[in-house]
Amino acid sequence: MKFSARLALFLASLAGACSMAFAQQVPQPKLPTIDLQSGMYLIKAEVAGNYATRMVGMMMREKMASNEGMLFLFPEKEKQCMWMKNTLLPLSVAFIDENGVILNIEDMKPQTEDSHCSVKPSPYALEMNLGWFKQKGVKAGSKILGIEKAGKAQ
Repeated sequence: MKFSARLALFLASLAGACSMAFAQQVPQPKLPTIDLQSGMYLIKAEVAGNYATRMVGMMMREKMASNEGMLFLFPEKEKQCMWMKNTLLPLSVAFIDENGVILNIEDMKPQTEDSHCSVKPSPYALEMNLGWFKQKGVKAGSKILGIEKAGKAQ
């Protein structure tokens, strides 16, 4: 396949994925989950491990149990940013390094397009209900256990 044909195919698939995220009207089905742990707290995390599931994330979900969250896996270890377009729940996001150590935590307001970014390159982001990390005493430098299982849950 010639470069121009590959580029056209790539751009078409990218446009489709982007339009899906922008036009998201219903929540995506529940994703595979893994058990994570922070201190004595168990987290049931859905794994958003590909482009399409990361783009939709928690959009249009109306509720999430107190110990549930969504773990985003990024293919490249680089600075990551999250936003809340079409997300109805207020969330907190922890950006996590390859060793499971939280780099920073950001609180995010629903239905906004504000960027919330990692302070350093990060292959993971964990979204929880707003204030979950603070309520549990989990902060930058805390460790999330079980993150190495994330790639197997896809």
